[in-house]
Amino acid sequence: MKFSQLATYIEKIESTGSRLTITNLLAELFKKLSEGEIGNTVYLLQGRLVPQYENTEFGMAEKTVVKAAIFALNVEKKYFDDKNKTVGDLGRTVEFFKKQYPSLEQKDFSINEIYEKLLRMATSTGNGSQELKINIMADMIRRIDPLSSRYLVRIPLGIMRLGFSDMTVLDSISWMLKGDKSLRPLIEKAYHVRPDLGFITQSVKKDGIKGLDKITPKLFTPIIMMRAERLSSGHEIIEKIGSCLVEPKYDGFRLQIHYKKSSKFDDVRLYSRSLENVTFMYPDIVEAVKREVDVDEIIFEGEAIGYDPKNNRFLPFQETVQRKRKYGIEEKIKEIPLKLFAFELLYLNGKSYLETNFQERRKTLERAIKISGDVTKDNILLAPEEIVVEDKKIEALFEDAIGRGLEGIIAKKLTGIYQPGARGWNWIKFKRSYTSKINDTIDCLVMGYDLGRGKRTGFGIGAFLVGVYDEQNDRFITVAKIGTGLSDEEWKELQIKSQKLKIKNKPNNYIIDKMMECDVWISPAIVVEIKADEISRSPVHTAEYALRFPRLQKFRDDKSPYETTTLVELKKMYKLQQH
Repeated sequence: MKFSQLATYIEKIESTGSRLTITNLLAELFKKLSEGEIGNTVYLLQGRLVPQYENTEFGMAEKTVVKAAIFALNVEKKYFDDKNKTVGDLGRTVEFFKKQYPSLEQKDFSINEIYEKLLRMATSTGNGSQELKINIMADMIRRIDPLSSRYLVRIPLGIMRLGFSDMTVLDSISWMLKGDKSLRPLIEKAYHVRPDLGFITQSVKKDGIKGLDKITPKLFTPIIMMRAERLSSGHEIIEKIGSCLVEPKYDGFRLQIHYKKSSKFDDVRLYSRSLENVTFMYPDIVEAVKREVDVDEIIFEGEAIGYDPKNNRFLPFQETVQRKRKYGIEEKIKEIPLKLFAFELLYLNGKSYLETNFQERRKTLERAIKISGDVTKDNILLAPEEIVVEDKKIEALFEDAIGRGLEGIIAKKLTGIYQPGARGWNWIKFKRSYTSKINDTIDCLVMGYDLGRGKRTGFGIGAFLVGVYDEQNDRFITVAKIGTGLSDEEWKELQIKSQKLKIKNKPNNYIIDKMMECDVWISPAIVVEIKADEISRSPVHTAEYALRFPRLQKFRDDKSPYETTTLVELKKMYKLQQH
């Protein structure tokens, strides 16, 4: 397929706010694509060249793309800059000039040709790489049609923002195959094990839905992490899953560790809940895995938490979070060393453990890690466990965990399997607050903000709008606008995080009442953990629920927008507080 045909589809997608329409457009597009085109096309629709967990970036600032456009179009810089400022969208600015000055060298590149050129740009490094990137981009701008140019320049800047998520793509695959979304559960199950839309769509295009049956864990492809359900008493937990294994719930960074032993060099990669490769951030964990894990290949999970060796105590999240950084890592390792509490085994030496019962997974994990039992010496520890048969014991373990400054406890079903991406009754989170009607915090997406006034003029933000994920309709719906309860440092951090995410128009998958409109919209990226006293019904928030007295607990950089609290979960929390 030609890139110009893809641009036509993108324009239709961009101009609609209907999820069903977008799903049908994608399904129609996928039907027309060949096996060799569909994977690359899906990446381009996301403004990417590789899956999310691979760190391939273009390394091109907007001024570099502008330079390429001016070179290609042969227009004066001031004329271009003035027009771009008026239009407010670099893609539409380039499209405008393409229409004014049609090229004599026009060529209708195929999707794969454009993809290969963009990949060459992204992988070019060293001396002369910026000049090469400018020349490749300029050549494409010069030769493609105006509409294609609108979307081409957005890709290296990461601003495609077409208003649909991976879940809509999964629905579209089902529609492509069967004309409805009935195959979505099967496709989603495979995607949770191999969260690579290019690979998933290519597999389906090649072998149909049966092609997904063969999908198993793959080393260095992160598995979407399983999540826990919530209950607020030991009695409810025993009633739900019977005898269970109870572990402390640590308040740190959840990591998925992939390790391969080799005669040349051992390879370790660490992934966050949001599938980000964070290996470089935690070299002390990497070295600990090489030293203390005694297998050839393994995928396991654990919680990394800061440790104070002087006082032999674990640190609260506010201190542990300082380890999540791109610079000054070695200095912070000395200041805040990490301990990794391993608690889940997913894959070992070529065998998937996803369908294996929890007790066997745990025993096998214990054999894979060399542990002396000395917390001062071991960097990788096994999360302590206790099999519990009585609800009173669960309550006692919870009280003990709280007394030691932990978040609470996790109860695990003894025969439970590991369900990637699912929130089920294999794990139950027991976290309770004594100061409000809500038994847990709510993870929300920051959707936009109002400009600061008065004392907050300096921060640039006066109040920010947050929402939860409506999983069924693949959209974000509002629950609160927060203007108090943040420290000066937190306001500044929010302002800094928001700067690169500001967009001119509200995303299509943000559903917002007119009364909650914001001065500035930001693209979905910032997740915050919110504490509130109560959930109430609301006529002005699109979730139809609102948070009373909401306040920021912390930024959740480890979570993706689609890992926020869902509407279904919010409704459950609303019902629980009534009891």
